[in-house]
Amino acid sequence: MRTIANLKIKNRIFLAPMEEINDAPFRILCKNAGAGLTYTGMIHPQSQQKIYLEDKPALQLFCTTAKGIRDFIKKYNSQVSLWDFNLGCSAKTARKHGFGSFLLKDLPVIGEILKTMKESTEKPITIKIRKSKNAFKILKLAEKYCDAVCVHPRTQEQGYGGEADIRFAEEIRKRTKLPVIYSGDIDSITTAKKLLKRFDYVMVGRKAIGNPNFFSDCRTKFNFKDYLALAEIYSLPFSQLKFQAMNFTKGKENAVELRLEIFKIKNIKELREFVNKARI
Repeated sequence: MRTIANLKIKNRIFLAPMEEINDAPFRILCKNAGAGLTYTGMIHPQSQQKIYLEDKPALQLFCTTAKGIRDFIKKYNSQVSLWDFNLGCSAKTARKHGFGSFLLKDLPVIGEILKTMKESTEKPITIKIRKSKNAFKILKLAEKYCDAVCVHPRTQEQGYGGEADIRFAEEIRKRTKLPVIYSGDIDSITTAKKLLKRFDYVMVGRKAIGNPNFFSDCRTKFNFKDYLALAEIYSLPFSQLKFQAMNFTKGKENAVELRLEIFKIKNIKELREFVNKARI
């Protein structure tokens, strides 16, 4: 068993933070399947949305100033395992508002945000970065305020396309004593285990979508019916349930046909009937 600061980690393979995907029921399935840690999607510290944290995930913040961070952390600190700051998002909305990887050039702001996070909690703090000219300068800030660093070795311009530069991630690993969490191009549990020989932890994103069993090692296998049973506990909109149902068709031979059927479903009753019939 390893630790990130005072947090004990049983499994070194994590569920990566993903917007929309990582709702509470999905995180719970991944955790029950064996994920050592699960992250929320990006959450703004001034957000008024209802946040479900009963599973004690790592909560990922995105912002461009330290405003609201202290109060937000105070409100939710007891409900999370650790706090993460996102400097990796390369989406159009991130470009428009200047957060995620578009904040990488503003070192003073990054330092202020991390300092505020550090002063506001005794829980571990992680930061997710991309390959960039400022990456090693940000690493110095991380060493001052964080307990681990996650690196996605693609540039902002690459987004999630092209090949991840694992040599860059290894250079980060060489230059710091902080635990390093590797993210990028993990297409199988075999790949994940190989990477664990080179990094302290790995986090899996796209290959886990609709597939919490990615983390399973001879454990019970989960399906969308299990997700739906958990989802009934939370006030998730019907659109989210359909969205996740489509995700759970990944890898099935008749995935296209299943998605077309899901698209036509109009209510939760029809969705339950479909799940019982299709067995996704």
